[in-house]
Amino acid sequence: MPSFDEVLKEAGEFGRFQKRVFFLLCQTGITFSFLFASVVFLGQAPGSYWCRIPGAVELSERCGWTLEEEQNFTVLPLRRGNGSSSGECERLDMVWDTSVSCASPLAHYGNHSAGNLPLATCHDSWVYKQPHSSIVSEYNLVCSNSWMLDLSQAILNLGFLAGAFTLGYAADRYGRILIYPLSCFGVGICGIIVAFAPNFTVFLIFRFLQGVFGKGTWMTCYVIVTEIVGSDQRIVGIVIQMFFTLGIMILPGIAYLVPTWQGIQLAISLPNFLFLLYYWMVPESPRWLLTRRKGEKALKIMHNIAKRNGKYLSPHYSEITINNEEVSNPSFLDLVRTPRMRRYTLILMYAWFASALIYQGLVMRLGIVGGNLYLDFFISGAVELPAALLILLTIDRIGRRLPFGISSIVAGIACFITAFLPEDIPWLKTTVATLGRLGITMAFEIVYLVNTELYPTTLRNFGVSLCSSLCDLGGIIAPFLLFRLAAIWLELPLIIFSILAVVCGLLVLLLPETKGISLPETVEDVEQLS
Repeated sequence: MPSFDEVLKEAGEFGRFQKRVFFLLCQTGITFSFLFASVVFLGQAPGSYWCRIPGAVELSERCGWTLEEEQNFTVLPLRRGNGSSSGECERLDMVWDTSVSCASPLAHYGNHSAGNLPLATCHDSWVYKQPHSSIVSEYNLVCSNSWMLDLSQAILNLGFLAGAFTLGYAADRYGRILIYPLSCFGVGICGIIVAFAPNFTVFLIFRFLQGVFGKGTWMTCYVIVTEIVGSDQRIVGIVIQMFFTLGIMILPGIAYLVPTWQGIQLAISLPNFLFLLYYWMVPESPRWLLTRRKGEKALKIMHNIAKRNGKYLSPHYSEITINNEEVSNPSFLDLVRTPRMRRYTLILMYAWFASALIYQGLVMRLGIVGGNLYLDFFISGAVELPAALLILLTIDRIGRRLPFGISSIVAGIACFITAFLPEDIPWLKTTVATLGRLGITMAFEIVYLVNTELYPTTLRNFGVSLCSSLCDLGGIIAPFLLFRLAAIWLELPLIIFSILAVVCGLLVLLLPETKGISLPETVEDVEQLS
């Protein structure tokens, strides 16, 4: 009986059928990037805000003040009298009644200067110049509550982490094309609820669930594409990530055109419902069907692929080699039970963690500094395109392992040099730091491909999801590591990043080269890799 790769070669390894499926599933990269980076625009800091004094509403109504006049009478005296207070997080500790003079509201306090008037911390009485334009003004995530904005992104990453375990497992047990549309539906529904969340608690709960389902869409579509093409075309996984970058570049345009955070949230969530049509347009992975002992269904799909590609399967292709391993549900023990699987799993988990932590750390460090937020964010996304192009130019000529290791080491060296460059040469410091970002972006994109190619079909979706969950852990840790270490010494985070990157680069050189090899079907196939 022929093997699956032999049948795939006969049916076409990257014909019209695979190109159509590839293009359809690439759209998932765009919507996933929207979810991944949306907090930058959902959580924009309000232009200006101030704390309203109790009773000021009634006083404003009686006196006919505009908001600007109310601010002049009740906040500016506080700023003039107490230079350390801006009136944003503190207010005068008083309750004004309607007997206060409209022309001189502080006259009631006699000879007290504004600097001697009692102060109180503001809790829930903020007035925003642009109310409801972001979740910051919607849920009062300012002053002592500002940490909650970081919490919202951490919760999303926790959702990614949970999705990697639960939906990665489900896709290996119940099928890729069943979990994919369910995940898309979950992202869409949760996104709508997030947009109309009545309070911050509800917002966080469904933001978490959106992360769970979002990870399911991204990882499942990536695995489907990798499993239906031949070994020479598996770099399509890198191209999918170029669509992620494309989404990063599109997002600021959406945010610029849509004035409210609810509108942005709906604009990035609703497209997921279109992906439900893929259930009838994208077939189940025939590789997965073979691992579940469903050879007849797999062969039927292969005949359909051949027909769509304008080819014809030979009559003797009446059966495909069935995986002889006993069908079982994947577990973490399967990833560490044998020597080579254990080594690959531990190295890949570290590579995911280090790449994500350094990538997000460098993005936050270079930041979206001053200027036009929308334009700067677009440019920061465009920086990632050369990384994908470099991968496409090298990965089929040199292989996976060397570009993976060298890009990580280059990123580490660039971080180390940047830390000791003088501040009076900003262009050089920025250039070297950008080189570090380019290197770690390459490593971040190659780890997807290598992870997929090193795991057997029986464990592929679960294994990739589990290892990539360390990426989410790195994303949670990155802001805390960056800001806490920067408080000690501004360049200290770069030293840590450089160590992590160099260690990552050396470790991945211990992985086998996967260029041109057939995807392993069983754990035994993985153990035979050298």
